[in-house]
Amino acid sequence: MAARYVQIAKFCEETGYTARAVETKIHRGVWVEGRQYRRAPDGRILIDMEGYEKWVENQSEAGYGQTEIA
Repeated sequence: MAARYVQIAKFCEETGYTARAVETKIHRGVWVEGRQYRRAPDGRILIDMEGYEKWVENQSEAGYGQTEIA
């Protein structure tokens, strides 16, 4: 069973994104807290894999063909 919430390092391992790209998406507000990521009680950022998948699907369905460079 795959974990729904993963730390940034594990997310990067699974998707190929860099930690910097993830941090940039969070900082710029591309990813929203409570949708694509959450903060654990200890303050760590955890990526919501379901939220990430929905984000990817919505980008594709909306017709966005551009890739973000981060």
